[in-house]
Amino acid sequence: MSTAQRFRAAVQNGDIGAVAELLAADIVFHSPVTFHPFVGRETVVGLLEQVAQVFEDFRYTDELQAGGAHALIFCARVGDREIEGIDLLRFDEHGLICDFTVMLRPLSGLIPFAQEMGERAASQGLQTSRP
Repeated sequence: MSTAQRFRAAVQNGDIGAVAELLAADIVFHSPVTFHPFVGRETVVGLLEQVAQVFEDFRYTDELQAGGAHALIFCARVGDREIEGIDLLRFDEHGLICDFTVMLRPLSGLIPFAQEMGERAASQGLQTSRP
């Protein structure tokens, strides 16, 4: 089973511990709501724990793979708003996820997600790599 397949299964099962095992120590996470990325396994795991609490009815719907990147397309809800997104994964030489970009749409779902995640990230002390 590929890293992307293991990641998908772990996320769908809500197993953040299994997700953590697939992340490179120096992973770079590009959030849909911040310009600067989050860096490091511990920080990214903390974010994913919070995202798992914000998204409701999360489900992957499709996958795309090309040129060393793997995209997992998903749907979820944030409160009463539907949201669609893509988890774009890139891997290091050990097969671990070293670069993780999340894209979300529409804006009407992104705004409540960004507000909720901003509060949660701040309360957990999760910060971007902003200089």
